[in-house]
Amino acid sequence: MTFHTLDELIADGVRGRYVLVRSDLNVPLDGSTVTDDGRIKASLPVLAKLSDAGARVLVTAHLGRPKGAPEAKYSLEPAVARLRELAPFTVSLAEDTVGESAKRLAAALQDGDVLVLENVRFDPRETSKDDAERGAFADELVALTGDNGAFVNDAFGAVHRKHASVNDVALRLPSYQGDLVRKEVEVLRKLTTDTPRPYVVVLGGSKVSDKLAVIDNLMGKADTILVGGGMMFTFLAAQGHKVGASLLEEDQISVVQDYLKRAADAGTEFVVPSDVVVASRFAADAEHETVPARGIESSSFGAQAIGLDIGPESAATFAERIKGAKTVFWNGPMGVFEFPAFAAGTRAVAQALTETEAFTVVGGGDSAAAVRTLGFADEQFGHISTGGGASLEYLEGKELPGLSVLDR
Repeated sequence: MTFHTLDELIADGVRGRYVLVRSDLNVPLDGSTVTDDGRIKASLPVLAKLSDAGARVLVTAHLGRPKGAPEAKYSLEPAVARLRELAPFTVSLAEDTVGESAKRLAAALQDGDVLVLENVRFDPRETSKDDAERGAFADELVALTGDNGAFVNDAFGAVHRKHASVNDVALRLPSYQGDLVRKEVEVLRKLTTDTPRPYVVVLGGSKVSDKLAVIDNLMGKADTILVGGGMMFTFLAAQGHKVGASLLEEDQISVVQDYLKRAADAGTEFVVPSDVVVASRFAADAEHETVPARGIESSSFGAQAIGLDIGPESAATFAERIKGAKTVFWNGPMGVFEFPAFAAGTRAVAQALTETEAFTVVGGGDSAAAVRTLGFADEQFGHISTGGGASLEYLEGKELPGLSVLDR
């Protein structure tokens, strides 16, 4: 793929021009408090670059999954408040996306100012399957840029979506790849082309079904796949073990059994936990103990045992494999890291990533939130992705609409 870059746009001159930027401000909130501002910080450099060059910047972004209408809990206000605290430029927020507030504030922008439009998903046309509906919304967004506008996609976390603010505006304006998107693509290429080996992939999270396609595509490419999180119980069940009341996708057991059979021929080893931290219930203060993975129901809690983390023996094994690697990709926590009693496995993986000499990539989403929650700094890792779902779809080999549309 060949893309026009942000530097090309700035070299052409942007002072006084309107530049529509798709940013990723989809951050986790606790009420109105941003609990992880990683995506906001990652969006800053491109906005600052354009502001410094004198552009009049219009930002589109989404937060959460509103149902095509305004909902207070999904307003971008908390994210914009944090952006204001971090930004060296003037930032304002429109009360709507393409309505009177957006039009009035856009018209009043001065060179170097940044205006964030309210959540694009408050308009049902943003995510419509109908090309004409998305196109009509894109036309209204583009109209805000006047006669000499440009579009920059800097929201890697949204490039796997064929949405109006990602795909359709790029068909209507001179379009450029933002620096964040460019960096993300460069990193993911390292994970798919001539990857230094041993190549270790660490997969966690709740559902194995969310990872099936990436597992299928990585078999033969990765030397080792370490399996933790809720998905490990489907692997344990596929090996014939009982898992108590732990999260289990019974309809995926046969699929996992097939993967386990094919892995050896593909040259990929699956490492499934040998011990598990089980609890009496899903709660931060639940009674818990460590048991062999093959003996979950022999714990004090019997068939009611709920596995909430990998055990210390497994954590040590995972850390050893990570430290011996040349490349590591991690997506998904090893346990319920939000509860301190069940965060040790995730912490051990994160710690190992900071100590290995390998090129390390933390695959966005819950993994990124976990390392920050547990006190690690972004700089301790080779790269922390801003796009969990987009990263996985890239590694699955899928076409990402938000990238494809820029390739022209």
